[in-house]
Amino acid sequence: MRRTAISIAATIAASGAAAQDVTFVLDPIFLETAFRDQRALLDTPVSASVRTREELQNRQASDIQGLIGDMPGVTIYGGPRAISQEPNIRGFRDQQIVLRFDGGRFNYSQGHRGRFFIDPDLLRRVEVVRGGGSTLYGSGALGGVIAFETVDAADLLAPGQTMGARIKLGYDSNGAQWSGSTTVFADWGDWDALLFLGGRNIGDDLEDGSGGAIPFSQIDQASGMLKLGYQPTEGNRLELSYSIFEDEGQTAANSNGIPNASNPLVDREARTRNLRLSWDYAPEGSDLVDLSVLFHADWLKITEDRVSAPRRDETRYDTLGLEITNRSKLDLGLPVDLVYGLSALRDTQEGLRDGAPRPAFPDAEATTFGAFAEATASLTPGLDLIAGLRFDRYERRPDDAGLQDVSNEFWSPRIGLSYRPTADWQIYGNIARAYRAPSLTELYNSGMHFPGNFFVPNPDLDPEDSTQVEIGARFERGGLWREGDRLAFSVSAYHADVDDYIEQVVNIPGGTTSFGNVDGKLWGLEAELDYDAQDWFIGAGLGIARGQREDGQWLGSIPQDRLTASFGLRPVAGLELGARATFAKRQDRVPAAGTPGAGYELLDLYATWAPGAGPLGDMVLRVGVDNLFDRAYTIYPNGLEQVGRSFNISTTFTF
Repeated sequence: MRRTAISIAATIAASGAAAQDVTFVLDPIFLETAFRDQRALLDTPVSASVRTREELQNRQASDIQGLIGDMPGVTIYGGPRAISQEPNIRGFRDQQIVLRFDGGRFNYSQGHRGRFFIDPDLLRRVEVVRGGGSTLYGSGALGGVIAFETVDAADLLAPGQTMGARIKLGYDSNGAQWSGSTTVFADWGDWDALLFLGGRNIGDDLEDGSGGAIPFSQIDQASGMLKLGYQPTEGNRLELSYSIFEDEGQTAANSNGIPNASNPLVDREARTRNLRLSWDYAPEGSDLVDLSVLFHADWLKITEDRVSAPRRDETRYDTLGLEITNRSKLDLGLPVDLVYGLSALRDTQEGLRDGAPRPAFPDAEATTFGAFAEATASLTPGLDLIAGLRFDRYERRPDDAGLQDVSNEFWSPRIGLSYRPTADWQIYGNIARAYRAPSLTELYNSGMHFPGNFFVPNPDLDPEDSTQVEIGARFERGGLWREGDRLAFSVSAYHADVDDYIEQVVNIPGGTTSFGNVDGKLWGLEAELDYDAQDWFIGAGLGIARGQREDGQWLGSIPQDRLTASFGLRPVAGLELGARATFAKRQDRVPAAGTPGAGYELLDLYATWAPGAGPLGDMVLRVGVDNLFDRAYTIYPNGLEQVGRSFNISTTFTF
């Protein structure tokens, strides 16, 4: 798939010892996840946000919550321990969101064990598309898609450079965390390569804003990636990447809680391996062929050894996938951009307890085959019609003769309009149908949930089926009030009717836990604003979400209303000072048996210094303080308080 980027290039000219003129060249913002194609955001009828490498690096985040948890409509829940964090978009959570890692789906999900297995320092870009995306991405894209892209050699090489290295070292005071990475990279013309090795050591338990320790949060991480690229001709590229991520430490089995009799303390080891092999072929001058072929594989293993008494749990989850996508430009009396393709996916899972099958994570296999096509027709120079359709067939097969196989088919249509009344404005609307097939665990798990409570399998679960409507507007203009500035603004409103929402029901008196289908609806509003005047900048983001079951009960997955604001200065070349504030409202709209979530306010500060010349010209120094006022707060519906005040510092040298 063709590379996209958001770049901010700065040309600095000195005039005397004290005077400097700074000129920013701000390229358009592009998406590729929304349409499996490179497309300017102003031509895309979806709600989306993008964070580039520089933005991600300035956050000095140790987990995904710190990277993207403040995006409008996005919440990372699961608590302060990175190993338990899971995504929430607009109240759709976990498996209702597609995660993509360098183009391939990462499907693993098991309650309280997290879905993010990646070193933040390895990322060059994170793209979040909000709303139903099953037309292009199939099962699970009810809430949207989160796509992670890792760094390439081309991202790190200076102009004219063929080989280089980057060394980074960081420290975070909360938890006495040391982190470091080494990256070597090269481009020899037809060939390019990158090798990354990184790790994080949490020396002490994290501390929350109340001053208390978050017990058993000393989870250490290590990761590595090897990436090789071969491009014999322009428009013809092969790329192979292999990565490993590991974490190790002592924590609660439900890592969003405190160890107790029903939540035992375990020695945890997790390891993921990811393989990506891609071929991109776009011959020069061809309007019909712009081909992307991706084979992807993920292997995950988690072992948990109970500390109080001998017991060893093993969790294995493997994914093999193939995606073939082509893009064509047609003239059918009017210009038409067409993206279409095929996908095949197989997931297998295995759960063991002391070497025997573990019914709470049953042995089973899932296969899915899909075909999709989406066309964008330019009805007029300013009006585009987007129409798409996907067909999926899935099968679920348990390794238990007493449980039945499940198979089903699903159609995912979508239609949208994008209107550009001027070059700076876009008004859009779309209606889409999205679905999620039940997971293997939801269909087939049995055995003990916690003492006195047992899972009951339900092979009759129906897939979640959602019809979503969204309308929105965007504005983007440079040179608005002064030369070189840029203002970008977006707002969207959505409504989703969900049939057969899969909900876990814990029956305490009856001693059972099962999954069942209910109907519901979710709706809300999001807005973003960014203004960059070169020597100063401001930004804001707003997310308001609501969700109810058909009986009028509030859904327990709906996040707090949240407003974020940012402000920064660039007083001299190479120096950026910034502040980020978060205001979250109390969440009172909770299920009858739920616990409301308290509101909170946060303030983070940071500074980045990149001299760009002299003896320290190859260095970038970043310092910051998160949760400046050491607020005690909880992200609804987490069970633990988040991390309190933390001072962080990192330095990067690129040769």
